[in-house]
Amino acid sequence: MSERLYLYDTTLRDGAQTQGVQFSTAEKLRIAAALDRLGIDQIEGGWPGANPTDSAFFDEVEPGRAVVTAFGMTKRAGRSAENDDVLAAVMNAGTASVCLVGKTHDFHVTTALGITLEENVENISASIAHLVASGREALFDAEHFFDGFKQNRAYALECVLAAYEAGARWVVLCDTNGGTLPGEIAGIVREVIAAGIPGDHLGIHCHDDTGQAVAGSLAAVDAGVRQVQGTLNGLGERCGNANLTTLIPTLLLKEPYASAYETGVTLEALRGLRRVSRMLDDILNRVPQKQAPYVGASAFAHKAGLHASAIAKDPRTYEHIEPEVVGNARIVPMSNQAGQSNLRARLAEAGIEVEKGDAALPLILDKVKERESRGYAYDTAQASFELLALEELGPASRFFELERYRVISERRRNARGEVVIVSEAVVTIAIGGERITSFYENPYGDEMQDAGPVNALWNALAKDLGRYQALVDDMRLVDFKVRITGAGTEAVTRVIIDSEDSEQRRWSTVGVSANIVDASVEALVDAVRWKLMQGQAAGAAAGEAAE
Repeated sequence: MSERLYLYDTTLRDGAQTQGVQFSTAEKLRIAAALDRLGIDQIEGGWPGANPTDSAFFDEVEPGRAVVTAFGMTKRAGRSAENDDVLAAVMNAGTASVCLVGKTHDFHVTTALGITLEENVENISASIAHLVASGREALFDAEHFFDGFKQNRAYALECVLAAYEAGARWVVLCDTNGGTLPGEIAGIVREVIAAGIPGDHLGIHCHDDTGQAVAGSLAAVDAGVRQVQGTLNGLGERCGNANLTTLIPTLLLKEPYASAYETGVTLEALRGLRRVSRMLDDILNRVPQKQAPYVGASAFAHKAGLHASAIAKDPRTYEHIEPEVVGNARIVPMSNQAGQSNLRARLAEAGIEVEKGDAALPLILDKVKERESRGYAYDTAQASFELLALEELGPASRFFELERYRVISERRRNARGEVVIVSEAVVTIAIGGERITSFYENPYGDEMQDAGPVNALWNALAKDLGRYQALVDDMRLVDFKVRITGAGTEAVTRVIIDSEDSEQRRWSTVGVSANIVDASVEALVDAVRWKLMQGQAAGAAAGEAAE
């Protein structure tokens, strides 16, 4: 019979310590709801009383399946647990579960806290006992435990035993500095269990400073702990925490964990993992990490021709799981390393069926390789690749032609004497026999991200597309990447633009030129044409259905 393994998320507390991350209360509530739907057992919501955002979160969070936990610290020396105002603020959040952090490394006790070792043990014991007496589930975060254990084994054990004997439901062993290797973690966990704390009362909390937080967490599970802590996308101070988007599918899908343990996350819920990961990136306005295990856009991408040929026969040749299990998808990108297997597979994904041996296939491959030699990159710009392939396969609608453009950026003072950046653009396109000229000027550069020339060009281009205007009204640009390739007089600029629409489609296009603006315009035009192509296909399908 499988054992229960408990998943504890600290994205909203430890993850909020990531440099550049600042959650609003509404964002914390949205993340907590997603974690609850995923099946996380406990959600650490923050430190009530430490800041208005955390306090508001505990006031507004709705009860769900997951246990919401308040975080704080043990009482201070020289006062009772009942009369410590910091501890009282944590308890006043009214959560059924409270996690208190305390020192277990003698160096930190005497140096950081400036108290005696005995006083620290009394603080731990009295604080946990106070929580239990108040009817709360008590967790003790044993800060710097592994470093403390290696320096003073007896004292580190005394601290965690004091918490357990005072009634802590979970004693969480923390690798706070992230420098303990997986083998060391497993050995120390076994010693803690041998000292008297059973594994079903032990948790693990790893930081990723050596890139091994997930491995360290799994080593702790192997050694006997039954609660695993981490954060979505590995958020956390310095190098981050153990990444739950890697840990969760590993525990559910890989042996020996899959058959040995049960978690609150079901296989059905696991299919939403990538969506939850992307939601967090969207909230933080971050570009998702493409190489992230399981959930990254490149996690199931097969670029080499040899790989793609095997994948076409059986995906298990180069995939350790089915991508759909974690809500991901297989990608066979095009590049100068591709063969006809990649090409046909990629075209099939786009709904373009081409017979093996079609005369157009080598022409497309040659064109891809020739253009990549000039700086293009089609493995990350799938939409531009589709447009290129369709032009080689036969007459394809270009919808419109860009006849001319002009863009000017100016730094000046406005009527209030403030320095502003102003960009204005003029774009002329031809649709059939009609020429359309559109003008756009950003409003005095009040928002710096909207003041650039590319934004002005995009708004001018999208302002009036004649008969096609309704098809692009829901389109928006979401990312813009620039890279200089080559050197000296041979240098060119490559621009990759990511776009999205209301149907949650996301596509990438590429432009290359010695001029960054011209490269951007090429990528913009491709982005619009690809979007129009989807609208054209949808219209054709609707017409066929009506017939």
